[in-house]
Amino acid sequence: MNQEPLTLYKLIVLYLLNKVSFPLTMAQVSDLILEKEYTNYLTLQQVINELAQAGLITAKTLVNRTHLQITEEGRNTLSYFENRISDAIKTDIGEYLKKNELEMRNESSIQSNYYKAVNGEFETELTAVDKDVNLVTIRLTVPTEELAISICENWQKNNREIYQYLTTALF
Repeated sequence: MNQEPLTLYKLIVLYLLNKVSFPLTMAQVSDLILEKEYTNYLTLQQVINELAQAGLITAKTLVNRTHLQITEEGRNTLSYFENRISDAIKTDIGEYLKKNELEMRNESSIQSNYYKAVNGEFETELTAVDKDVNLVTIRLTVPTEELAISICENWQKNNREIYQYLTTALF
C-alpha cells in the first residue's frame, strides 16, 4: 500500500486525539473516520496498530472497549506534520467534535473491567472519571464470568442512576 495515504490517516487520528482532553474509544474514532469516508475499517485498524507500536498513541482495552489517547511523542510528531492535513479535514473534525463531544466525553469517562481472581471468582471494577479524577470506583466479586460481564455492561448503561443513588444515600 502507498505510504502517503497511510501517513495522512495517521495524522488524522493523531489530530483527532489531540483535539480532546480525554481518551476516545476505538468506536468513536472509527465513527468519524468511516462516516467521512477517509478510509476503510481495515486500513484504520492498521493505522491505529502502527501508531500504538510507534508509541504515538496508547491503546488500553477494558472489557470490550479500546480507549485511545495521544502520547507526548504523538503530540510532538503532530506538531511537525499537522500542516499536511487539509483545512477541510480539520473543519470536519472540529464540527464532529462540537456536535458529539459531550456524548463522547461521557462514554469515555465510564469505565468497567473484570478479571479472574486467584480464588477462581471474578472481580469487577467500575469507575466514573471526570477530567482524570476518579469520582467513584466500585469493586464487586462475583462467582461467574457471565455475571461479571453483565455487571460491566449494566454499569455502562445505568451509571448515572447508580452514581446518583450512591451520592443521595451517602450524602
